Amino acid sequence: MKIDLTDTTSGQINAALMKARRATGSPAVGMVLTLVLVTDEGNHYDALRAASEASKEHPSRILVVVRRPGRSPRDRARARMDAEVRVGGETGAGETVLLRLHGELAAHSYSAVLPLLLPDAPVVVWWPEDAPERPASDPLGALAQRRITDMAAAEDPVACLARREAGYAPGDTDLAWTRITPWRSMLASALDQRHAPVTGAVVEGEEYNPSTELLALWLADRLGVPVRRVLSAGPGITAVRLHTADGEICLDRPDGSLAELAVPGQPERHVALHRRDTAELIAEELRRLDPDEAYASALRFGVARLEHLPAAQAAAASDGGKDDGEDDGDGPTEAASGGEVDGGAKPAGRARAGRARSAKAGRAGKGGAADAAPGPDAAGSGEAPA
Repeated sequence: MKIDLTDTTSGQINAALMKARRATGSPAVGMVLTLVLVTDEGNHYDALRAASEASKEHPSRILVVVRRPGRSPRDRARARMDAEVRVGGETGAGETVLLRLHGELAAHSYSAVLPLLLPDAPVVVWWPEDAPERPASDPLGALAQRRITDMAAAEDPVACLARREAGYAPGDTDLAWTRITPWRSMLASALDQRHAPVTGAVVEGEEYNPSTELLALWLADRLGVPVRRVLSAGPGITAVRLHTADGEICLDRPDGSLAELAVPGQPERHVALHRRDTAELIAEELRRLDPDEAYASALRFGVARLEHLPAAQAAAASDGGKDDGEDDGDGPTEAASGGEVDGGAKPAGRARAGRARSAKAGRAGKGGAADAAPGPDAAGSGEAPA
């Protein structure tokens, strides 16, 4: 059932929801949370479709906030809210309210959302794109127990990674982190089968992929060993290699779907490791409403140590007598990707300067690699230019 409301109020929307529930024969509210989607007119369809798919696993009231401040001074001075109420059909056991906020009301969306939240139910806010730098400080984010962002939608994921670390608060998470859950599970399972300590690791992935960086930081944080980040053609993360005294543990996924796991002393086997769609990622995030401590630890571990070389210096390093990707054991390798982590704390803001130039230099050379070397205040350090 669909009800369109023009120039409406939150009270009228609540009345329409009650009317729609009675018309469909389900007056009781069986939803477990409120999912608030903050997006724009151009992206709301795909985001709403993903949220609706996720609500089949987690029945929820979905509030889609579309801000339309207007272009002319007259439009910006007006305040109007249009709504579309959907109950039943594609929404399943949940409800969907599409809110279009015009004029001044676009800057005060929390006042329109607050009366529509389910009573005594958790609130999750998701920004598919254009997330605030500090989600917990945003008026809508302050209403939520969980706040979901996506660094992959940012123009510069490396700079965005630094901003996420600087603005982190318990309850924050990112879909770039959710995407590596199968990788973390497979690697943890492989390590459970081996008793030899890990002495180093290599993470291979395409450029400007924040999931690759987070996986490298997680490994460096949890294992306390040097982790090298190597550029590949993708798609996404393509391989992880863990060096042990017994040999190399390798999880290789060249096609974005089927991976091959090689463990010393065991036959190689294929494992399903497909790239999941947004609906699956949102459904996973809705399964837990407590702070993700592993994400916080990985995020804080390496971002403060990020530093990028200027393009000319990175190109010189790639031609400087040592093949790309080799490490002579004396310290981190400075390669054509222009990225390095040294043990000392470096300002995170410096990671933003020269990012694009360094990446171009990496493509001009033979390849890219960057090490995560142990620092004086931690067991190890990770760096992974996306």
